Amino acid sequence: MALDPPPPASSEAPRRRARAALPPGFGTVWVTVAVDLVGFGIVLPVLPLYARRYHASPATAGALVAAFSFAQLIGSPIWGRVSDRIGRKPVLIVSLAGTAIGSLCTGLAGGLPLLFIGRLVDGASGASVSVAQATVADLAAPAERARLFGLLGAAFGLGFVLGPAIGGALSPIDPRLPFLVAAGIAAVNAIVAVRRLPETRPRSTTPRQRGHTGAWRAPQVLTMLGVSFLSLVAFSAFEGTFALFGHQRLGLQQSSTYVVFVIIGVLIAAVEVGLVHPAVSRFGERGALQIGLVLNAAGLALLPAVHSRWWLAPSLVLLTCGEGLITPTLSSAVAGQVDQRARGEVLGVQQAAGGLARVVGPATGGVLFGAVGAGAPYAIGAVLVAVAALALAAARANVAASPQP
Repeated sequence: MALDPPPPASSEAPRRRARAALPPGFGTVWVTVAVDLVGFGIVLPVLPLYARRYHASPATAGALVAAFSFAQLIGSPIWGRVSDRIGRKPVLIVSLAGTAIGSLCTGLAGGLPLLFIGRLVDGASGASVSVAQATVADLAAPAERARLFGLLGAAFGLGFVLGPAIGGALSPIDPRLPFLVAAGIAAVNAIVAVRRLPETRPRSTTPRQRGHTGAWRAPQVLTMLGVSFLSLVAFSAFEGTFALFGHQRLGLQQSSTYVVFVIIGVLIAAVEVGLVHPAVSRFGERGALQIGLVLNAAGLALLPAVHSRWWLAPSLVLLTCGEGLITPTLSSAVAGQVDQRARGEVLGVQQAAGGLARVVGPATGGVLFGAVGAGAPYAIGAVLVAVAALALAAARANVAASPQP
């Protein structure tokens, strides 16, 4: 008896498979992070100007911005460890609530003391990035982890692009409005997270072992943290001095510089969404990370020789493609080095190292720019990234040479 022919392939099948590739709960985590970063981006550009209402000196205004990073530096590893113990969901909700309270204090402040309290509260509760990364690492299969980290990185980029634009539109209406809107966004986000955010921390019938605490001290993790620190010092030095470089070398005005940074953000997000997964599938996490470091170093090395806008494009393309590969792949590799019950702590330590790098990089870049020359921050940055690439290559060689059990 003849068999019935198979049903025609439906064009909807590939789409269903693509949608199913994202684990349940990932979309909620993505939206939570994107909305949180929009709220953060609303505040950041207008904060120094807002501080001038209370007669803050430039140094005090800078300290006000740094207060957030300092508190986050201290708080991220602690909250990461707490998320390993009690779960990711409650820590993310507390983080969002802290952001709401901190932004509200800033918006309602009548003087500098409350401004500092608001920024410290916001920074100390700012565990959303590292805990969201731990959540995604819990959800993802090892082969899919880097791709999902890339998609999560796009949420960061979206927040940093949309946030300043919204803040710039709101501040002329009322200087307090960006902070109040940021507080409202975080509060609504926390309420939505209570209902929709999944809990991903693995349930264990045994107490958490002592060996899981301090997992970031393992040699292979320390190598990754060192690579993260050096590469981010170099990139944040670029971010902190490029406006000065563009004005001095290329005659870029403030609006043009903003457009350049928007383009950089869009390019990094495009690489994270479109290139991370193919690169990791072809070369592995460490191979893709190595390629990103080489591209990053090449872009930085070209910048000191740039004296025209035409020559700026190749260096920025190399730099942004490298950064787009580095950020998600590095976090994915760090998460993959440790037990699932220690991911929050280790990613929190990485976030703290990143916060320290974002303090050291712009400060050092500014000193080099003024004391040595316009291209010095980028030449030194290229050397730092090259050192990071060599350290990663040495670590890969050691792993390959180690006898297998």
